[in-house]
Amino acid sequence: MQSCEISGDSTDDPLSSGLRRKRQPRIVVIGAGLAGLSAAKALLEGGFTDVTILEATDRIGGRVQSVKLGHATFELGATWIHGSHGNPVYHLAEDNGLLEETTDDERSVGRISLYSKNGVAYHLTNNGQRIPKDVVEEFSDLYNEVYNLTQEFFQRGKPVNAESQNSVGVFTRDVVRKRVKADPDDTEAVKRLKLAMIQQYLKVESCESSSHSMDEVSLSEFGEWTEIPGAHHIIPCGFIKIVEILARSIPESVIQLRKPVKCIHWNQSVSKEIERVADHNSDLPEEDKGSDVFVECEDCEFIPADHVIVTVSLGVLKKRHESLFHPRLPEEKVMAIEKLGINTTDKIFLEFEEPFWSSECNSIQFVWEDEAESESLTYPEELWYKKICSFDVLYPPERYGHVLSGWICGEEALIMEKCDDETVAETCTEMLRKFTGNPNIPKPRRILRSSWGSNPNFRGSYSYTQVGSSGADVEKLAKPLPYAESSKTAPMQVMFSGEATHRKYYSTTHGAVLSGQREAAHLIEMYQDLLQ
Repeated sequence: MQSCEISGDSTDDPLSSGLRRKRQPRIVVIGAGLAGLSAAKALLEGGFTDVTILEATDRIGGRVQSVKLGHATFELGATWIHGSHGNPVYHLAEDNGLLEETTDDERSVGRISLYSKNGVAYHLTNNGQRIPKDVVEEFSDLYNEVYNLTQEFFQRGKPVNAESQNSVGVFTRDVVRKRVKADPDDTEAVKRLKLAMIQQYLKVESCESSSHSMDEVSLSEFGEWTEIPGAHHIIPCGFIKIVEILARSIPESVIQLRKPVKCIHWNQSVSKEIERVADHNSDLPEEDKGSDVFVECEDCEFIPADHVIVTVSLGVLKKRHESLFHPRLPEEKVMAIEKLGINTTDKIFLEFEEPFWSSECNSIQFVWEDEAESESLTYPEELWYKKICSFDVLYPPERYGHVLSGWICGEEALIMEKCDDETVAETCTEMLRKFTGNPNIPKPRRILRSSWGSNPNFRGSYSYTQVGSSGADVEKLAKPLPYAESSKTAPMQVMFSGEATHRKYYSTTHGAVLSGQREAAHLIEMYQDLLQ
């Protein structure tokens, strides 16, 4: 286990270097996504003057990426403001007039936000048949009833039985199947349709959770994620406007784009390497050579800092934590990184000349009848398209044109990302022809899709509590380094924020914003005497 002990110079007085010299502490924020921008904004407003944001890519926003095509804006990343009451993202949007053109179709009070609540979802089978509406409604009621049961294990402290393997997917599939098979009023044909629908609903749930399969999501922890009351909202002019509002008060000189970080050298009292690195940088002022932290960039620049706020995704931490931190992270934090889950949820936008769907249809849900008794939701590479759970119809057409938004997650999303646009467009068109029973559906005129899993700067969409992890692991991930007996004596050289570090709001944009504000508040409290 990595030793976290530090000398008395650092532990006894976390403000030693900054306050003795009566200078502003140097704060480096790694990442210009919602968490990084929120942290920097709060720090600057709190009175800090030496703040730098290092962003690896050529744009700000992180996992918010709005793409404008023609008159419409499409979201490759974050799409919804989840809840309104006390949600900082909602209040930013509302206060800046971003929701004035939001239609009723773009407000949803439903649990599954992938669905539009106006119109009707068409559940179609691979035999080209539409499942009757009453069958869908009966199954939906049953599924939602069981979903509510999954929340009770955490919220009411119910014990998890061994049969469920502490898995949301295993528990849900088992309970729903038993109830479907035991229903005396359904014919065998209807029962088979409902059994096939289980897998389709779990695919939707996996896209919502950004997991490969709901089998990987912890049943005992599932209910800790907290939903903010109020409707879900779409921002018609693009979610990127939230990013721009946060960045508006941050001077351009603070943000350095195309500045990827190679390594964070922390805890100089136990690492002679920092001194060696500093001695080799002839341009470094003498006082900087004793800095607690050095941020080593890919372009060979070493940036001294008193505090570093790391906002990179959990996916990046999983891939790079061994090389990104020197000395290596404490074993407790490494275990938290490994236990928590993150996977990929991708969108596939298809634009058509004319709609082939009816005016009442708000989504096309793919139900594979041969999956009625399936256990796994993993497919051979050549069958990656079977993981596409649905295509939503974007409303209103006056704004978006005739566009469908498809959803795919997990390992199959990574396979999709490797395919070229022509292959994905052709594959999706064949699926639509098969499930609608309409062989004359033309290929789309345009395709746009995300690739969060293969992007080395993200390596996934957002986090979830994987089987074997808990909210305590989220707290461990957020804990600053080096460790100290109390927060009052913690030097907080390296701090962590981002959606994966928020115990109740992980996976959300408001979780990211609040986590950035949280870390900024810690530093403002630490330096309150200096900042007055």
